[in-house]
Amino acid sequence: AVIGRAGAMAAAAMVTTAGGGDFSDLREIKKQLLSVAERSRERGLQHSGKWAAELAFALEPLPLNELPPPPVLTEEDARDLDAYTLAKSYFDLKEYDRAAYFLQGCKSQKAYFLYMYSRYLSGEKKKDDETVDSLGPLEKGQVKNEALRELRVELSKKHKAQELDGFGLYLYGVVLRKLDLVKEAIDVFVEAAHALPLHWGAWLELCNLITDKEMLKFLSLPDTWMKEFFLAHIYTELQLIEEALQKYQSLIDAGFSKSTYIISQIAVAYHNIRDIDKALSIFNELRKQDPYRIENMDTFSNLLYVRSMKPELSYLAHNLCEIDKYRVETCCVIGNYYSLRSQHEKAALYFQRALKLNPRYLGAWTLMGHEYMEMKNTSAAIQAYRHAIEVNKRDYRAWYGLGQTYEILKMPFYCLYYYRRAHQLRPNDSRMLVALGECYEKLNQLVEAKKCYWRAYAVGDVEKMALVKLAKLHEQLNESEQAAQCYIKYIQDIYSCGEVVEHLEVSTAFRYLAQYYFKCKLWDEASACAQKCCAFNDTREEGKALLRQILQLRNQGETSSTDVPAPFFLPASLSASNTPTRRVSPLNLSSVTP
Repeated sequence: AVIGRAGAMAAAAMVTTAGGGDFSDLREIKKQLLSVAERSRERGLQHSGKWAAELAFALEPLPLNELPPPPVLTEEDARDLDAYTLAKSYFDLKEYDRAAYFLQGCKSQKAYFLYMYSRYLSGEKKKDDETVDSLGPLEKGQVKNEALRELRVELSKKHKAQELDGFGLYLYGVVLRKLDLVKEAIDVFVEAAHALPLHWGAWLELCNLITDKEMLKFLSLPDTWMKEFFLAHIYTELQLIEEALQKYQSLIDAGFSKSTYIISQIAVAYHNIRDIDKALSIFNELRKQDPYRIENMDTFSNLLYVRSMKPELSYLAHNLCEIDKYRVETCCVIGNYYSLRSQHEKAALYFQRALKLNPRYLGAWTLMGHEYMEMKNTSAAIQAYRHAIEVNKRDYRAWYGLGQTYEILKMPFYCLYYYRRAHQLRPNDSRMLVALGECYEKLNQLVEAKKCYWRAYAVGDVEKMALVKLAKLHEQLNESEQAAQCYIKYIQDIYSCGEVVEHLEVSTAFRYLAQYYFKCKLWDEASACAQKCCAFNDTREEGKALLRQILQLRNQGETSSTDVPAPFFLPASLSASNTPTRRVSPLNLSSVTP
């Protein structure tokens, strides 16, 4: 059933796996996954181990004689075995300093890695303990992991002597990234991926450092099947959703149809392109397959929030609370639930709790910014959004949120900068374009504003406001014919959607068109629009007055003008065939934009 469903989910035509993505021998791949899951666990890399284990679970079980053999122990391994076994038990209990103490002087690769990793995690834990107050005066810059510099010196010596294995290189890369040495970190992660292509952690770190497709082109990555998973992930991150969905579809076709990781990634991809219905149905399917899963559930709650599905969001929040109430995702889901009920102080409290659990959790910073916006606390909102950008410069919601806060503060030049950044990250998102257009309008750069509104309409205007704003601009510039055309397109759009017309601007559009046709002496069209005006409270009187005037002029024998060029008439059915791209329901952007 999942394969069929996933087949329906694919956005583009099915693509076979290219390059080194040779999935012909799934048994060999399963062996590699089981082996690397075990090796990751031995080194305390739980997330990489879990990823490999989940992927292995999606493949057919292996018979006894094909199971991977245990790793071969070297002389050094045997010598360090007692210290390693003791230290690993301390490590698992999060006693990192104690683990490092007993591993001093160990020479084997495995024990040396655990020694360095324990020291790194000890520093991180102390740093997090000091940054308890996530929005307090302690800024990120003032609290540092004290162990990083020493670790860098020691690891770089080993690196120069070429004594680091794939796991060691990964840790060296993490240390460099934490010290903001991004270029060096990227080189080391690429080296780590070559040394140990099966370690997902190195690929994932690389994903977080690549900012655009150009950077991706210049990386010389190992030609292995893992590269396909990496590319699918990075395409999702870079908002290249069609390419990502093609990759995931080809991985499903290759035999990973049962992988909950892939299903969740496809759901996230649909969430990113605002295909809310598809994303919701995939998340529901995922919950059936893996009911105790907590990862990505905050994304699921964002979708439920946007759809205002209170009962479902309430159920999800209670359900996750029962599973584990001290998980970051659980706190975000509960925060979203309170936000939907307009209890913004409580929502902000839960997002703060999420950040106490993990100060580097991107979603919580952004959502907390939205809550502070709702509470009209702009300075706290700005601080939260800035934290989000520090965690991930690719988070368009944080850039967009900063634009909104500076708009409230009436600082249009700042707005312009932040909206531009948001637009660069989401070039086909009409909300960014409309926001940019409004900024240009405030700065009196009307030509730029016009371009933005037109582009917003062309890419598929989510909120159906671009044409109205464009029409009003044309009105200001006395370009009555273009204004009328925009209003007509707008009305056609609204009616073709089959929505209940609650748009305030519909009455504005009919009023303008009635007056426009009246000036052009096109009485039939003018009276049709004036009659429409009578259906709305705010334009009823004007509509009636115009109808009386038309009747008067007709009685006086004035005929409809034929010499005025009128290339466009309001179609009787008000149906439109020229609606651009797919539509989704309008979103309330003043609140959370998950």
